[in-house]
Amino acid sequence: MLLGSGELGKEVMIEAQRLGIEAIAVDRYEHAPAMQVAHRSYVVDMLDGEELRRVIEQEKPDLVVPEIEAIATGTLVDLENEGFHIVPTAKAVNLTMDREGIRRLASEELGLPTAKYAFANTLEELKVAVREIGVPCVIKPIMSSSGKGQSVCRSLEEVEQSWNEAITGGRANKNRVIVEEFIHFDSEITLLTVRSSSGTSFCPPIGHVQKDGDYIESWQPHEMSEEQLLEAQAVAKTITDALGGYGLFGVELFLSATGVYFSEVSPRPHDTGMVTMATQDLSEFALHIRAILGYPIPQIQLWKPGASHTIKAREERKVYEVTGISESLAVPNTQVRVFGKPETKVGRRMAVVLSNGNSVIEAREKAKLAACKLVVRYDDANSKKNN
Repeated sequence: MLLGSGELGKEVMIEAQRLGIEAIAVDRYEHAPAMQVAHRSYVVDMLDGEELRRVIEQEKPDLVVPEIEAIATGTLVDLENEGFHIVPTAKAVNLTMDREGIRRLASEELGLPTAKYAFANTLEELKVAVREIGVPCVIKPIMSSSGKGQSVCRSLEEVEQSWNEAITGGRANKNRVIVEEFIHFDSEITLLTVRSSSGTSFCPPIGHVQKDGDYIESWQPHEMSEEQLLEAQAVAKTITDALGGYGLFGVELFLSATGVYFSEVSPRPHDTGMVTMATQDLSEFALHIRAILGYPIPQIQLWKPGASHTIKAREERKVYEVTGISESLAVPNTQVRVFGKPETKVGRRMAVVLSNGNSVIEAREKAKLAACKLVVRYDDANSKKNN
């Protein structure tokens, strides 16, 4: 049973079905992408513990696979204690749902290098924390995804604006934020880390560009020194060993002149990792399914350098279409994935372009060119007619 059925969940479900697994999709809205390929589906408020328990007890799945953060994780902890198998573990899902839990684990318990940080429950507490951390700093809700509610605060005069953005962009009605030291990093990577019956293995590092905390493009491999790579792998192994269980983890790291810093970790496939569908012999989704089923993971092979580029909506509409697919696919070595979301929202990812080439530079150029061909269009006449 997949809890969260967006574009990443859709690919996970397809990989599960390739191995003969009966797959059930759950999300908070109808016609979510993974529901379109599921054996059956449910629409529930996954932050409501009673609703979540009801659907899990009704289906009694062998594996409960969370694919988003907005879930009643306390209920998953209880269900795991009652014998349900939560992937990778209920502890991992619970800790990584909120930034406070995972940051305290990484920094205070495991001693991993992180940016300086503090937490605040009120605007006044945030002002005190910003003075202590210094500006510029990064302010985020402790619960959110895809960069929602995140901002860079560059002066004390901007603290209130950052507070308002964090509170309105957070999830689960939590009026609590984290303020982080602004790390002057050279680059930001995702190190996909797989825990399986074969041990711990790593995909080649993925570089990415983010805007307002949400990724725009990614590429693989990201150029790193051997020393940086070994340090990054050590950090990733330490945090994923602490979380436990089998599956793929997206470990986000900062690379700076002073070393490798831990940022965040997701116990599931990562949005920047969609590039692996164009670069690796086994995508991040195939690796996740193999790992959680207890199957061995062979040495991960990078076939060719590649890149991904997202296509986002500019408006909120019930009726839309993605055009320019033919022109986009005319770019050599390019694939297009249209997610099939039922409606658009401002900034919502609607599709992704995947390209590969003889170098990362070539692949990124192809992906950008192909992405420029795709347009999310709105037919006002049809919109009025259908509404």
